[in-house]
Amino acid sequence: MGHRLPGEIPVTDAVVCDVELDAKGLNCPLPLLKAKMELNRLSSGAVLKVVATDAGSQRDFRTFAKLAGHTLLQEQAEDGVYTYWLRKA
Repeated sequence: MGHRLPGEIPVTDAVVCDVELDAKGLNCPLPLLKAKMELNRLSSGAVLKVVATDAGSQRDFRTFAKLAGHTLLQEQAEDGVYTYWLRKA
């Protein structure tokens, strides 16, 4: 089930993301590093969807978005799969 962050816009499954990154099976810090590399390729305002299985990615993506100025639109955690929607600053 999705977890909406305070003050953030809700995202539905119908939301169009510009790029989807499959980081399942990768351990910290690889999901975040791959997401950073993908965001570097995107234009400002683009949305990156990241799917990961590393539980530590929750803390990593929240902190990264805040520090880098990106917007974590929504995150979901379901059956050990963590999904994030990041809008590039």
